Amino acid sequence: MPRRPGTPRLLRELNDRAALDLLVAQGPLTRTQIGEHTGLSKVTASQLLSRLEERGLVEVVGEQAGGRGPNAALYAVVPSSAYVAGLEVGPDGVTAGVADITGCIAAQVTVDPNGADDPVKSVHNAVVKACRSAKVALPRLNAFVIGTPGVVDPRSGDVQFSFDLPSWHEGVLARLKTDLRRPVIIENDVNLAAVAERAYGRAAGVEDFALMWLDRGIGLSVMLGGRLHRGRSGGAGEIGYLPVPGAPLPSGAARRGPETAELGVTESTTWGIPALAGGYGALLGADAVRELAHAHGFDGATAVDCVSAAVAEEDRGGAFLDELANRISYGVTSVNIVLDPGLVVLAGQLGRAGGEPLAARIESAVGRISPTSPTVAVTQVEGNAVLRGALHAALEEARDEVFSTSD
Repeated sequence: MPRRPGTPRLLRELNDRAALDLLVAQGPLTRTQIGEHTGLSKVTASQLLSRLEERGLVEVVGEQAGGRGPNAALYAVVPSSAYVAGLEVGPDGVTAGVADITGCIAAQVTVDPNGADDPVKSVHNAVVKACRSAKVALPRLNAFVIGTPGVVDPRSGDVQFSFDLPSWHEGVLARLKTDLRRPVIIENDVNLAAVAERAYGRAAGVEDFALMWLDRGIGLSVMLGGRLHRGRSGGAGEIGYLPVPGAPLPSGAARRGPETAELGVTESTTWGIPALAGGYGALLGADAVRELAHAHGFDGATAVDCVSAAVAEEDRGGAFLDELANRISYGVTSVNIVLDPGLVVLAGQLGRAGGEPLAARIESAVGRISPTSPTVAVTQVEGNAVLRGALHAALEEARDEVFSTSD
């Protein structure tokens, strides 16, 4: 980014942006409070608020009673000054959310793709439904961020490969931009879960951490220095392919398709979709966890049901949780030895179900086989973590555009 001289115009832009970010985070605030938080004089704060009102970015939303003299006006960001969309795309549905510039979610919908193999059509239908629910016209959306399983090229922003979504491949980004007529960002779904964790969860304010996603499948996201580590080709975090003791190598499964003859792929009886037949994912996929649970006397219909039951009856379920923790520790230890993140967050349905009993066991197991022991904690993000991460990333894009625009 080229350096710009400290001109009065630049200083006004910086002050305006600081005030807008403050109002989003802490508003509504009075002119005096804005001045106190930003270090601006009353005169400068007044001029700033006048500019932002003229641009339609802030408005008076009430009054605050003080001592002697008139009540002070309370200012807030105008919610309708911009809207964004965030989406989570999976093999069994597309969830879309629409939020205003303050981050308030106006609508959230889930659309069944009904067997449709056109990713653009699936996304378009979900966005249109969410916009209708939010009563926001689609052209008013300033940014779109889409979370999808698989590898996203960090240079082009395009999908390179998605094991769970074979129809998502190179070229889909351009088609989405053409269809939606707006900027579109595609990001790995587990990376967006980590974005949400740093914004709203256990990793708030933490510069270095790893997020282990335990759900229908498994995944990993790494945050270093407050930035996502995607790797040169976007493949960082595809931990399901990690060779581990007790599981065959995932040979031929790196890319599903005719050229691999589906080698290394098996059908998930829990989810009814293809799953890795080897590697770390074979030890922690939904079927493998359920099979392990059944061997310990927990016969729930799903892996999440089994883990929840074991946690609820920890005296009886301890042995199952111990063995499950040992399996998870293979991946956590590998990440810890290479990156030493200090904090590993368990997320996804199975991670939530295991809670602190599972997290404590994993931390202990890693400590026994690793030269350093990270803190292993459970996610604190409420709701759909991937969607919340997508909306957060979209809001950052929109705020950069809307808040930084000067007349």
